[in-house]
Amino acid sequence: MEKAHLVTTREIGWKKFQEIIDTQQKVVLSDEVTGKIIACRNYLDQRLEKEDGILYGINTGFGSLCDTVISRDNLGLLQKNLVMSHACGVGDEVPGEITRLMLLLKIQSLSYGNSGVQLSTVQRLADLYNHDILPVVYTYGSLGASGDLAPLAHMSLPLLGMGDVVMKGVRMKAAEALGKMGWEPIELQSKEGLALLNGTQFMSAYGVYLCMRVFKLSRLADVIGALSLDAFDGRIEPFHELVQQIRPHQGQIVTARRIRWLLEGSGLISRDKAHVQDPYSFRCIPQVHGASKDSINYVAYVFRNEINSVTDNPTIFPEEDLIISAGNFHGQPLALALDNLAIALSELGNISERRTYQLLSGTRGLPPFLVANPGLNSGFMIPQYTAASMVSHNKQLCTPSSVDSIESSQGQEDHVSMGANAATKAYQVMLNLERILAIELYNAAQALEFRRPSRTSPYLEKLMAAYRERVSFVENDKVMYHDIEASVQFLRDVKLDLPDDLLVIRDYSPEDMR
Repeated sequence: MEKAHLVTTREIGWKKFQEIIDTQQKVVLSDEVTGKIIACRNYLDQRLEKEDGILYGINTGFGSLCDTVISRDNLGLLQKNLVMSHACGVGDEVPGEITRLMLLLKIQSLSYGNSGVQLSTVQRLADLYNHDILPVVYTYGSLGASGDLAPLAHMSLPLLGMGDVVMKGVRMKAAEALGKMGWEPIELQSKEGLALLNGTQFMSAYGVYLCMRVFKLSRLADVIGALSLDAFDGRIEPFHELVQQIRPHQGQIVTARRIRWLLEGSGLISRDKAHVQDPYSFRCIPQVHGASKDSINYVAYVFRNEINSVTDNPTIFPEEDLIISAGNFHGQPLALALDNLAIALSELGNISERRTYQLLSGTRGLPPFLVANPGLNSGFMIPQYTAASMVSHNKQLCTPSSVDSIESSQGQEDHVSMGANAATKAYQVMLNLERILAIELYNAAQALEFRRPSRTSPYLEKLMAAYRERVSFVENDKVMYHDIEASVQFLRDVKLDLPDDLLVIRDYSPEDMR
């Protein structure tokens, strides 16, 4: 029997979440979760039977229509109408890996027994996830406040036999997919549409995906930076432990320690230098990379909390006999974190491009533009342009979304986070960073060849050997975009074997924040 993830109410840390994704585990609702979902649904039904009070979103309209009471006979139709009317997304389709995470995070959030949904509704979400039937969701439509309304509406339409899905790589109508699986559409009951649409799972899915990608990219930035430093004939002194101890930021300390470890045994780094100092893009790697690491750790803490949260509204507490309308769907914690993450990633790209620029400068014994016959050959001139264009784009994308707000729903929703926009911007910054680092690797590997027969460290030589299996040394001008694409793919595929004490990303819990 293939390994499955048992959904419980226990907190999920980053290692476990990464394992669920990497090994493509199917999800199974535990008996504990099943019991909590059923108990909450029963409690809500009993409340509706025994009282005629107003319960927001359960027997009222939504947003500014919160004072409009809905008859008991129409409570299911109210929820169906909500899902249909809110499916107003536009723009590019959300990548499948993000949509898959949306499903997983929604399942987890509904499993705490505070949402009032039917067990069959959560199980159908699990069925979609387990069979890789992914709803088609669009990029724009969420203000990141009253939940990710439009994206989650598109995610929920297939439960009703509506909307589109991608099944086994083929896009089709959800009704057709349900027919192929022998499934009947879900008949929503009171509160369920609101439970599905209120929530931060669009923002959260992007944030979780970014964290899992960025943990590796942060390490790659150090590895490639170390290779560039050695190829540039840089100095190791700025990475001395004493320098970091008198300015003890965690990210800075770990970055310097990692660079020292990566360059251990290098003949290049240990040789005598004719120059006293290196440019900041080399000398200040601990400070710049380290600051980004500290920001990444903060973002990881925020999204670890969000993975394990209930974010719909109203929230139901059966044991306390309470139904509370509040604001856990507001995305401000995520919006601030995503803006922070975008800036942190942008700066890793910014300093990377500067190192690429220095490698092309024709100094320290390296030929201009890293070719033996410059003039006849333009060499690596234009890959740096490409990196510079993405660095500039990242700067533009880093205008914070979280400082913006726009009034909606006739003033009822008068402050919104714009966290969804922060999420999609940060995603683009991440993709740009990956390409910028790939271009730096492309240049650093080329520069290192001009240092032969001298050698860098055993770790970096092993990395270079693996890289050279995909991207060869450039003798004369050639079409280079194939090499850049191969370099990007190399970064995605390469396994970084680093000691545990060099890993700055930890499995944060609230008590770790000091």
